[in-house]
Amino acid sequence: MRLEIGEILIKDVKLDSVSKVANGVLHVNEDEIKKIVMEDEHIKSVKVELARPGESVRITPVKDVIEPRVKVSGNGAIFPGMIAKVDTVGEGTTHVLKGAAVVTCGKIVGFQEGIIDMSGIGAEYTPFSKLNNVCLVIEAKDGINQYEYEAAARTAGFKVAIYLGELGRNVKPDNVIVYDTKPLLEQANEYPNLPKVGYIYMLQTQGLLHDTYVYGVDAKKIIPTFIYPTEVMDGAIVSGNCVSACDKNTSYHHMNNPVIKSLYAKHGKDINFMGVIITNENVFLADKMRSSNWSSKMAKYFGFDGVVISEEGFGNPDTDLIMNCKKIESFGIKTVILADEYAGRDGASQSLADADVKADAVVSAGNANGMITLPKMDKIIGMLDYTDTIAGAFDGSLKPDGSIEAEIQVITGATNELGFNKLTAVGY
Repeated sequence: MRLEIGEILIKDVKLDSVSKVANGVLHVNEDEIKKIVMEDEHIKSVKVELARPGESVRITPVKDVIEPRVKVSGNGAIFPGMIAKVDTVGEGTTHVLKGAAVVTCGKIVGFQEGIIDMSGIGAEYTPFSKLNNVCLVIEAKDGINQYEYEAAARTAGFKVAIYLGELGRNVKPDNVIVYDTKPLLEQANEYPNLPKVGYIYMLQTQGLLHDTYVYGVDAKKIIPTFIYPTEVMDGAIVSGNCVSACDKNTSYHHMNNPVIKSLYAKHGKDINFMGVIITNENVFLADKMRSSNWSSKMAKYFGFDGVVISEEGFGNPDTDLIMNCKKIESFGIKTVILADEYAGRDGASQSLADADVKADAVVSAGNANGMITLPKMDKIIGMLDYTDTIAGAFDGSLKPDGSIEAEIQVITGATNELGFNKLTAVGY
């Protein structure tokens, strides 16, 4: 599949009477946004607020972050199976409002939502502080359970992202980037002297709001399967999960997966990037065994010489990560795994819940238990009444002066296991 990504660079966002993109500025009609969100009968109210890089603003509790995109040509539309029809995407032309995002907020599962600071030390730990954010603070109707609340907020975010993405349909992109992956045998023969490298893309699928969707299907119901990397860029994989903020893959992470982009950057030079195998993270041992058997079998079948494996979350998923690694290594295929660490505040504890001698090439996304003090912000988008119970915080984290003392686990994207962050750790 050949996909052209046209980047329309967004330098600012403003509320206006007409929604449009002009001269690098995203103009947003607040009333139209609210109308889209309030179509869902589960939603009681929504506030639309803007947050720009460098402002003294704290956004919390953050549910998801979504990049506005629109398919200009080619089959299907953005978010297939979720909002659009279930058509295969990943080819043609897609325009992106680069530098803008939709951020959904709400106390859905308070202890597993996160914080985005737009300035100060906290801003250095999240990529979303660099974006012009259209924030949706969504309140559910009384009597709605957290599953209905999450689904309503998730869908509202996708709808608004589509609405904003459509504004870029007829705008000339500032940059055009081409990504191309050919059918398997053709791709293998294109660079016969380069190592064939694949990507094992582990998706969070443990249930109880730890969910990821592929073409609208809850990924816990799938067996490992092949997907073109370009399909991911068109929203074929989206977040529906409420795991710890630091290492959750938001929908923005999926659509801008840096592993995929890095492998494409080396494609035809150092490696032959063959494609992506998606697999799930399971709760029960039998399911872990089944999925790791399939992912390793497929890696061998596709003739990979090496793979990159990324996980999402920590603890229980570490077992899936190590199972994938050691089974793929047993076929003589070299592996590199990406994970963050929960090594204690002093960094002295075991970093992963599982390990194996075959996992000897590991890239760390940092220690989520590291402590930080987030300064008071002048404006709060959302609410702070749950702060002391968020994962990574403790009783007394929220100080009387408005500052927050907590682990970096509370910051959305701080130790993202796709490498979409600035942290790492070095072993000696």
